[in-house]
This record gives sequence, structure tokens and C-alpha cells, in this order.
Amino acid sequence: MAGGSESFDLPVGVDVSRPHIARMYDYLLGGKDHFAIDRETMEAGLRSWPGARVYARENRKFLARAVDYLVQEAGIRQFLDIGTGLPSGNNVHEVAQRAAPDSRVIYVDNDPLVLVHARALLASRPEGRTAYIDADLRDPEKILAHPVLRDTLDLGRPVALMLVAILHFIPDSDDPGAIVAALMSALPPGSYLVSSHVTAELDPEGVHGMERAYRAGGLWAGARTAEDFGRMFFTGLELVPPGLVPIADWRPTGDASPLASEVSSNGAVGRKPPA
Repeated sequence: MAGGSESFDLPVGVDVSRPHIARMYDYLLGGKDHFAIDRETMEAGLRSWPGARVYARENRKFLARAVDYLVQEAGIRQFLDIGTGLPSGNNVHEVAQRAAPDSRVIYVDNDPLVLVHARALLASRPEGRTAYIDADLRDPEKILAHPVLRDTLDLGRPVALMLVAILHFIPDSDDPGAIVAALMSALPPGSYLVSSHVTAELDPEGVHGMERAYRAGGLWAGARTAEDFGRMFFTGLELVPPGLVPIADWRPTGDASPLASEVSSNGAVGRKPPA
């Protein structure tokens, strides 16, 4: 299919016989870095949840609004974006450095194709800095101990931890709450957590159909309720108004929001209070 990655030499470690989360998301966003297996798996899910394309676009908008808030209103200048995915419009460093050129951003992902495209994520403004770590969210100790992190970020100053559209790929058996807690505990007071998470509360048939498509492809995916999302990941944090809400309703900028049933994702920004 035109627009896919089949015409390029494959990076070491890329398996085109199995779908990958980052490549499937790239397909949803209309990108070019995906293969036939990614498209086939996503199309199977889209037959159940056609609103997933709207969700993907709204999720990127949520990320941009959250970063813009953190830079312009909360004074944050450091970002740790885990589960980065393939480069698309309004990446974290682009939004942050547009408002504050001295912002520093670390991207973290474990997909070989993302690693190949990391150069697009490292085009920092000269006043700031961007860096990339090849690691898995499920190994927070590796991320926190990585020399690139220590060389790029000052952990004595607040950091925004970005976990956008990634936690619904971590099953309860991997204890995602403990993973997030470990990351936040390493960050100083005044740091923030930004996260979004798919929910099936509004469109259970559609979203659960998408889950089945992922799982048929060997990928775990699972929606969580707004209550579980907040309890598992934001307990002990101070939620930034308007709190935990559908992503299209988090500090909207005037664009008409799509139907909530099409988005089926909640988002929130939480601040780590003083000890």
C-alpha cells in the first residue's frame, strides 16, 4: 500500500510479521511508517470502533494543550515523554520550545523504527535540548538510571512525566500503578504527570472490539474506567482543573469537540505536592 514503509530498508529488529503499537498509531494518524500487518490489525479494530481515528487526533491535541499549559502557566521546562511513538505533528519538544526555547525533553520508546526516526525528535532549538532513550516503560529503573537522563534533566527541578496513550497497553499483571509511582517518586515536588487512557464507558462495544483486534495480533490492550484511571495513577497528586475529564474537554481551545463516544478517552494533569 502506498504510504507505508515497505519501500525502505528495514531497521534491525523490526518484525513486519507482527503488528506494533507505535506503527498502528502512526497509521491512525495518517502517517507513513507502518506495514501491512499494522494496517490489517488496525482496520480490524476500526470496524468495531471507527471513532478511533478521531480519538487519535484528539489525543495529540490533548498532549499539545497539556504541554502548552505546563510551559506557559506552570513554568515547567523539563519533560520526560515515555512511549513516544513515531514523530508526528506537535511533538513535545516542538510545543514546549515554541513557547520556551530553553525547554529540555527526553523521549523514551522501545520500538526499533522509532529509534531510526529519533533524529526527527532530536531537532532541538539551540537554547534547549532533546535526547532519546531506547527503553521500555515497564523498566522504570533502567530509564531513571540511564546516563542520558541524568545528563539532560536536572532532577532537582520539576519535570513533567508524559504518559500519553500508553498506559492502556500495560496489563494489571505488570502493575502499571507501581511503575508510575516509581517514576513519580524519583521526581521532585512540583513535578507533573500528564496521561490519557482509553475508556469503554461510553462505547463499550466499539472499544472492546478494538481490544480484541489488538489481542488477536499478540498485543495487550485494555480500557479502564475513569475511576480506575484516577485511582491507579493520580492518587496523591493535585489535579489541574478541570480535573480528570474526556480528553477533548481538557482545557479546550475553542475547536468544536467531537462526540464523546468517538473519543472514548480520559485525560488528566496532576501535580506532585510538597512532601
